[in-house]
Amino acid sequence: MVQPELCPRFEQAVGMLSKRWNALIIFSLLGESQRFCTMTESIGISNRLLSERLKELEKDGIVTRNVYPETPVRIEYSLTEKGRALAPVMEEIQKWSQEWLPAQEADEENKSLPSVKF
Repeated sequence: MVQPELCPRFEQAVGMLSKRWNALIIFSLLGESQRFCTMTESIGISNRLLSERLKELEKDGIVTRNVYPETPVRIEYSLTEKGRALAPVMEEIQKWSQEWLPAQEADEENKSLPSVKF
């Protein structure tokens, strides 16, 4: 059997999605735009790390930062078109995990991410 050659773009995509917290951040933004504090609470990530990951995802063109000139200033994060194109990938990972991964006790105790309709 001939082994398929790994495409550098595939390797880059898997690297980006597998970086700790990135997939959860993307998944949480699939439903709607969110404020920074909402994401830290729902995902359970530190402020510093979330800030770092959002900047990286923004640089990669996956996430956009929207600043609303209100008092106080409101900042929300949302997925770009490129980020929303990951919805089918996230849906398939979710289906696969439901079928093949065992339920964990932490599922009931953990805070849940917002439900996302694909």
